[in-house]
Amino acid sequence: MVPSLDFGGKHEEDLGVAEVKVDDAVFRKMSHSIDNFSGITLEAWQATEFERKMTLRQALRMYPKAIFFSFIISLSLVMEGYDTWLLGSFFGYPVFQEKFGEPVGDGTYQLTASWQSGLQAGMQVGEIAGLWAAGIIADRYGYKKAMLGSLVLMTLAVLVLFFAQNLAMLLVGEILCGLPWGAFQMLATAYAADVSPMVLRPFLTTYCNMCWVIGQTLATGILRGLLYRQDEWGWRIPYATQWVWLAPLLVGVIFAPESPWWLVRQGRIKDAREVLRSLVSSKVIADPSSSYSLDRNIAMIIHTNEHEKTVSEGTSYRDLFRGIDLRRTEITCVVWAIQIGCGIWFGGNVVYFLQQTGFSAEQSFNFALGKQGVALFGTLVSWWVMPYVGRRALYLYGLAVMFTVLVIIGFLGIPNPSDPISYASAALLMVFTFAFDVTVGPVCYCLVAEIPSTRLRIKTVAFARNCYNALSIAAYFLNNPILNPTAWNLRGKGGFVWCGFAFLSFVWAYFRLPEPKGLSAAELDVLFEQKVKARNFGKVGADPFRTANVDTDVIDDRKENAAAVFDETKR
Repeated sequence: MVPSLDFGGKHEEDLGVAEVKVDDAVFRKMSHSIDNFSGITLEAWQATEFERKMTLRQALRMYPKAIFFSFIISLSLVMEGYDTWLLGSFFGYPVFQEKFGEPVGDGTYQLTASWQSGLQAGMQVGEIAGLWAAGIIADRYGYKKAMLGSLVLMTLAVLVLFFAQNLAMLLVGEILCGLPWGAFQMLATAYAADVSPMVLRPFLTTYCNMCWVIGQTLATGILRGLLYRQDEWGWRIPYATQWVWLAPLLVGVIFAPESPWWLVRQGRIKDAREVLRSLVSSKVIADPSSSYSLDRNIAMIIHTNEHEKTVSEGTSYRDLFRGIDLRRTEITCVVWAIQIGCGIWFGGNVVYFLQQTGFSAEQSFNFALGKQGVALFGTLVSWWVMPYVGRRALYLYGLAVMFTVLVIIGFLGIPNPSDPISYASAALLMVFTFAFDVTVGPVCYCLVAEIPSTRLRIKTVAFARNCYNALSIAAYFLNNPILNPTAWNLRGKGGFVWCGFAFLSFVWAYFRLPEPKGLSAAELDVLFEQKVKARNFGKVGADPFRTANVDTDVIDDRKENAAAVFDETKR
C-alpha cells in the first residue's frame, strides 16, 4: 500500500471543500523515474508553498531580472500591435488610400473590401506559418534561438513593405512579416509564464496585451503626426520606424537567460539551476534568512515535468488532442478565439468605423489616440483587479458589458448618420475598449499561459494562436464589408452581427472556462487529470504531493524545517 504523507497542510474536513489527489499509480510510476523521489517531492511541495505565500512586494524584490527579461521579450509584441494597427488605420489614411485605392466618385479613394480583407488575411497566413514553425523550433532549440531568428527575419521583411510599389508587394510584405509576428506571440507569452513565480505570472503575461496597446498607440500617434503629408513618405516612414525598435530588442534577447523549464525538459538540470540563479536577486540567494532555495525550485520543475510525462504521451502537436490535454487545448483555443468573438474587430476598428459614421480623418485619428490611452489605462486596471476577481469572473463580466455595448451601437446605426449619433457611437467605443482591455484583452494572455501543461505549453499556445489567426481571416472578410461603403455599408448596424458572437462566447465561458488563479502548474495538472468541472476549479482543492511511494523517515526528518518556511517568507 502506498503510504499517505501529511506535509503539515490542512485536511479536507479543515478546508471545507472537496480535494482531489494524484492517482497512486501515477506516483508509483514517478517514483521509479526520479532518483530520491521522496526528497524531490518534499522540496517541490516546499517550493510551491513558498510561492503561494509570497507577496507581490517580495516577488518584485526577489525576481527583478526575471521581470526585466520578460519585459524585453514581450516588447517584441509592440511591433505586431504596431503593424497590424498600422494596416487597419491605413485604410482610413488619405495618402495611403490615394496610392493604393480606387476613386469612389466624391474625390476620395478607397481600397476595395476584398483587398482590405486580403491584406489582413495575408498577415494572418504568415502568422499561422510562423507559429507552426516557431512551436517546433522553440521546443527543439529553445526560446532564445527562436526569438533571435524571428527578429532577424523581421528586419528583412520590413524592407518589402518599405519599398512596396503596389498592393501585391504589400501583400507579400504582410505575409513575410507575419512569420516572425507569430513567433513573437507564442514566445513572449510562454517565456513570461516560465520565468515568473505564481504571484507575478498574471502581471507578466498580461503585459503582453499592454505591449500590443503600446504598439497600436505608437502607430496611431505617428500616423496622426504625418496625416497631412502628401508624398509617399507619409506611409513609408511609419513602416521604416520598425527598424528603430529592432536593434535594442536584438541586444536584449542576446543577454536574456533561457527558460529553466525548457532546460529541465532537455535534461539539463545544472544549466536550469544556473538560469534560476541568474533570474533571482543575488542578495536573496546569499541571505540565509530568505529561505529561498534553488534546489527546491528545481525540484518543483522536475516533479511537475515528471508528473506530466507520466500522464501524457509526448510533446508533439498530435499530443494536444490526446487524453486530458484535449480539454486544455480546447480551453486555450477558445479563450483566444473569444478575443475575436467579443466583437473587437468591429469595436476596435476605430479610425475606419468613425469615418463611415461621419467623422473626418483628423477627428477619427484624434479619437483613436484617446482610445489607445483608454486601452492602456484599462490594462493597468486589470493588473489591480485580477488578483481579487480572478480570470474567469473578469471574462464573464467583460463579455456581458461588450455584448450590451454592441447591441446599443447596433440600434444607433439604424437612423441616418448625424453628429449626435457619431459622438454617441464614439463614446460607446470608449466603453467597449475599456471593457475589453480590463477583461478579455489582457486576461487572455494569462489564461493561455496557465491552462496548458508545462511540457505542451509552447505548442498549445502556438496552436491556439493559430486558431485565433484562422478565425481572424474569417473576421476580416466579415467585418470589412460591414463597414466599407462600397460593400454592405452597415455602419453601426454591424453591432447586431457581432453581438451574437459575443453572446455565444459568454455561454461557453460560463460552462467551460475554469479559474486558475492561485493554482500552481502541478495543482492544475491534478484538477485536469481528475476531470474537475470548470465551475468547480475554485471550490476543489488539489494535492499533487500528499500521496507518494516514499520513505516516510525522510519526511519526518524534514518536517520541522518545512514548517519554518512559512514564517521565513514573511521577513
